[in-house]
Amino acid sequence: MARVFNFSAGPAMMPLPVLEEIAKEVVDYRGCGMSVMEMSHRSKVYQQIIDEAEADLRDLMGIPDNYKVLFVQGGATLEFAMIPMNLMKNGVADYIVTGAWSKKAASEAKKYGKVNVIASSEDKNYSYIPDCSDLPIDDDADYVYICENETIHGTTYAELPNTKGKILVADQSSMFLSKPVDVTKYGLIYGGVQKNVGPAGLAIVIIREDLIREDLPDFVPTYCRFDTHAKNGSMYNTPNCWAIYVCGKVFKYLKSLGGLSAMDEINKKKAAILYDFLDSSKLFKGTVEKKYRSLMNVPFVTGDADKDAAVVAATKAAGFDNLKGHRSVGGLRASIYNAMPIEGVQALVDFLKDYEAKNA
Repeated sequence: MARVFNFSAGPAMMPLPVLEEIAKEVVDYRGCGMSVMEMSHRSKVYQQIIDEAEADLRDLMGIPDNYKVLFVQGGATLEFAMIPMNLMKNGVADYIVTGAWSKKAASEAKKYGKVNVIASSEDKNYSYIPDCSDLPIDDDADYVYICENETIHGTTYAELPNTKGKILVADQSSMFLSKPVDVTKYGLIYGGVQKNVGPAGLAIVIIREDLIREDLPDFVPTYCRFDTHAKNGSMYNTPNCWAIYVCGKVFKYLKSLGGLSAMDEINKKKAAILYDFLDSSKLFKGTVEKKYRSLMNVPFVTGDADKDAAVVAATKAAGFDNLKGHRSVGGLRASIYNAMPIEGVQALVDFLKDYEAKNA
């Protein structure tokens, strides 16, 4: 069966070489007589898998020794609660709301302390990133929170906000490992892996060691404490063994391509193909201001809901999948993560050009 070009926002495409390698090992992992899905997470074989995954991730991102890497179940949504539970020492946090996911994170954080929305782009349906050069940072704020790439609305930061010395916390779910990152600029980076790295059900948390507290309120569940995961090497309980294994394969694959700098160049080329078409099209237009366009998630519209629906149906019939835009934006959305080949983006653009010519 031929594989489709899957433009889903997540779970999303994975690199074919990685899938093929996994397929060879799914029944018998390297001669041990069992699948990774069956083996004990306490075994020496699995310990090597998780250790290699962490080492390769540290190598890819240049993660300093004073940062912990945690593999946490629950996806990014659990982090909406874990972050304020663990980091709200003064009970105050500043949030920049630039889309659906940062808005949800801010709403969840309000259950655990005072949340200040210090900047927002909701006034224009999150089609831009607000000026973050001189924000009204609260003196008592324990951290400043951003969703660095908004999956639904397709915006990304052109430069990081000026936090005036406060800890920066970033949800990088839909841009994770898509380009180089200076980890030292953040106190905590996290991402749900199902968008750009692996299968659903896992979040990777990269946290500076001095932010891992033991003096937490009694109400914080044991599993929701960062120190629980840090002290136990992400094995306080049975981790998402399969997802960690697959992510480890992807880390090695990205290293084989030349690392995150090489991936960044590929992603820029892919995005340019699609954005150049949208900028020249008379039927389609992007929904995000150019300066803040995501390289990963590209929403676009015709301006007519019925026409949008017809285009989505046509793309599906042509062998493209998951191009329907989120209901809050409408239109179409192409998620072109690391695993989406340039050929897939070019094929989509060729189809849209042809569709426009026939339906102008």
